Amino acid sequence: MDATGVPTPWTPGAGEHLAIDRAEVLRYLGYAGQEMEPELADRIEAVVAALEASLAPRGVWAVFALRGTDGDAPEDTDGTPPLSLDGSTVELAGRDIRRHLARAPWCAALAVTLGMDVERRLRTAGSQHPLEAAVLDAAASAAVEAAADALNTEVEHRAAAANLLCTWRFSPGYGDLPLDAQPGLLAALNATRLCGITATPTNLLMPTKSVTALVGLFPQAADADGRNQAGQTARPDARPACATCRFASGCSLRARGETCGRSAPA
Repeated sequence: MDATGVPTPWTPGAGEHLAIDRAEVLRYLGYAGQEMEPELADRIEAVVAALEASLAPRGVWAVFALRGTDGDAPEDTDGTPPLSLDGSTVELAGRDIRRHLARAPWCAALAVTLGMDVERRLRTAGSQHPLEAAVLDAAASAAVEAAADALNTEVEHRAAAANLLCTWRFSPGYGDLPLDAQPGLLAALNATRLCGITATPTNLLMPTKSVTALVGLFPQAADADGRNQAGQTARPDARPACATCRFASGCSLRARGETCGRSAPA
């Protein structure tokens, strides 16, 4: 696994089925175990199944040497030294991303999207069928997370083959990593040409069902707990804490003593 920064396009493998987690869809819809009429359940399933059958996600990833993890970078305005991806214009400001990538020699950057076909379907449903639009939006959100997980798994397999460990994926908007990292990540990955992903003037991704993320890469740890040289656990099965989620303060799941399944309670 060379840290050359050369983008590698990704699509699901031949015969690989990208499944949409129905429970995740219901969570996005605000379902909390209340009774649901069979007719409504059937309508939801029809929308989810139709999207699932037509999914054609695309992605791209690349590995970069990570600069600034040893304190050799200038400090940003809040006193936290920014990190940077070698050979790119990407700067990663904030304490949370610094903790996440602490002493990582390399970083994998990735981007994935469901594409403009799903975007057009969302817009059409939004103007004509409000219920279908809400379900389709929830299903597409679950689908792009599944696509990001699939690409992340590909990175993990490549890393394992190179005797490396991975952290969980960390996206702009998590914790105090600002969204203004998006344009630089897209440029570094050539994601606009390879996947059709762009950033709006407010640094939101278009198509809207797109994800960018960063994964720290470490040499295999020597101890039984899978800890890297910084003393933090770096394992593919590790999950983020709610403390790094920008929605934590108003999260309805946390209010019920639950989590979204992607994080552990803070």
